[in-house]
Amino acid sequence: MARKVKIPNEIKKRHSRNLALRAIDTRSERKYFLIVCEGEKTEPNYFISLKDNLPKGVLNVAEIRIHGTGYNTASLLKRSLEIKKEWQETSGINIDKLWLVMDKDSFEPATFNSTITKCLAKNPEMDCAWSNEAFELWYLLHFNYYNTAMSRQQYKTHIEQNFRRQGLDEYSYQKNSTEMYRLLQHYGSTTDAIRNAERLANNFAGQQDYANHNPCTMVYKLVKELIELEGK
Repeated sequence: MARKVKIPNEIKKRHSRNLALRAIDTRSERKYFLIVCEGEKTEPNYFISLKDNLPKGVLNVAEIRIHGTGYNTASLLKRSLEIKKEWQETSGINIDKLWLVMDKDSFEPATFNSTITKCLAKNPEMDCAWSNEAFELWYLLHFNYYNTAMSRQQYKTHIEQNFRRQGLDEYSYQKNSTEMYRLLQHYGSTTDAIRNAERLANNFAGQQDYANHNPCTMVYKLVKELIELEGK
């Protein structure tokens, strides 16, 4: 029978300290993301599905919380900061990045521009994934490059046409669907959507009248940031 080796107490203590230090380092490297959406269902459903499809390893090093508020552009920034403060106070952690997700829709240009400007002023702690006119533009860019302004009804029509071309003959767009992320991954291309959105953004490079950037969406920036967590 092998003789049991007695480990000196000072070695045991040193090992315990090293384990504790590694645990602290792991916690300190964890990143915290808060995504606050103007809409209550459409945008949160998309980002929840994106989060759920990230590799498990990503969620071991990053915590991503998603809130749908139902608040309009004028009050969204204030509510987002309140949610951030509540999370930090109850958890004792610091939020690394706060993202606002909002649409231009019918909001006053001055309010829309002001909200975006205030977000960008706090970069890199805060950013804004805005769309002009609506979040559905991001969906369309998974299929084609669109550089003509359109109404909400036209977004719906074009989304349905694109899915039907892919073989979903009876597809009807449901605004608050929980399946959009899955459908877009299967029938569209996130890579194309990012490229198309960047191309639209370049059309307005250097211009800060965001209410007149139509069509345009910065959702691609948030999606890229989440996807790129895979390599960190």
